[in-house]
Amino acid sequence: MSQATLQSQDDEKDYDEDSELVTDRGRTTIADSVVSTIAGISVHAVEGIYSVGGGAGRAMSKVKDKLPGTSTNPGAGIGVEVGETEAAIDLKVVVHYGYPIVALAEEVRSTVIASVEELTGLAVTEVNINVTDVHLDEGDESA
Repeated sequence: MSQATLQSQDDEKDYDEDSELVTDRGRTTIADSVVSTIAGISVHAVEGIYSVGGGAGRAMSKVKDKLPGTSTNPGAGIGVEVGETEAAIDLKVVVHYGYPIVALAEEVRSTVIASVEELTGLAVTEVNINVTDVHLDEGDESA
């Protein structure tokens, strides 16, 4: 084995030892759907967020909510890429009118990162937020 190969293996071992997900007793794998569900619940907890997901996804969710025996998926409309020890998250959100979008996005980002890292042990490398619409409350004549 070459010195470069040994160094590479040593680097991987050090990296894995730093993660709670990979230990000498085994490996814990977190599914994409777990991360998207945690992220979805976290996003909905932020005041100023009207909904999560694109237009088609929101429409299907509203139809599904009216069917008996179905439940909403808090991870709908959230894209995630989960690696062995890291995750990247893409969100599409609709915000309530009147909330400063940049500040709201930063609050969403911080909340999602904290929740996913705390509950899964994954390091969140990025949370990309795409604000797709602004919701005007019914009867709001000011806009």
